Amino acid sequence: MRGGPLGRLLAAAWRAPGGRTGLLLLLGFGALATLAPPFLTDPATMSDVTAGAMAPSMAHPFGTDHLSRDVLSRVINGARISLVIALVAVAVSLVLGAGVGMVAGYVGGAVDAILMRLVDGARAIPRLFLLLLLILVWERIPLTALILVLGFTGWLGTSRLVRGEVLRLRHAPFILAARSLGASPYRVLRVHLLPNVAGPLIVAATLGLGEVILLEAGLSFLGLGVQPPTPSWGGMILEARPVLITAPWTSLFPGLAIACTVLAGNLVGDALQASLDPRTA
Repeated sequence: MRGGPLGRLLAAAWRAPGGRTGLLLLLGFGALATLAPPFLTDPATMSDVTAGAMAPSMAHPFGTDHLSRDVLSRVINGARISLVIALVAVAVSLVLGAGVGMVAGYVGGAVDAILMRLVDGARAIPRLFLLLLLILVWERIPLTALILVLGFTGWLGTSRLVRGEVLRLRHAPFILAARSLGASPYRVLRVHLLPNVAGPLIVAATLGLGEVILLEAGLSFLGLGVQPPTPSWGGMILEARPVLITAPWTSLFPGLAIACTVLAGNLVGDALQASLDPRTA
């Protein structure tokens, strides 16, 4: 039954109050980022630069920034950038982590030892330090390169998780039966093992979503991530620094968007993790 495990996991997350809240928040942000921008003002439009930052009002529910740009429009358009970066980077890290973990766990022996020693060595380097080191090579890093850097530095923990699941399953009766029927290693990995590690992968994806959003926001705040005038939540907080005291709404709303999205991902991840725990099943 294709898609069964994913449907059951989402149903389990929905039954948990925290998971339901997280799913609704993620769906709400996704819907706003997808559907709302055509109905909003251009986030780069400056209505009246001389007016400066204006407090929230009926015309501008989130107010305007020091360049008279509508903060609501920039927050929602920033959601498109931040969510796309997070989703693609997490997808890249899942593919790499799942591939390395499945090969290491299934093949075993010297291949497993070499791959895991490489993973352990890479994990000894803090991810943020590695990101700063890589990104500082570019003066203005392209968006595609930023996504790939975030993805290529986030798969190490996933590979360990997948390897453990494959080690647990590789001598299971259904795997031995598939081998005895002549199934190739590739078919065993793709058809029999991958669906059985999908649950932990989905949990890792939901937890990784919040981590990547925080990393992207932090890099953008440092001026190393998404470059202006493209709106991103971290970049908006950076641009709001000169008016942080006089116009706190310019940093408050993008900060709340970051906090709510990270919280939603963690709530869904915790609910999924609980549903996979045999002690709570």
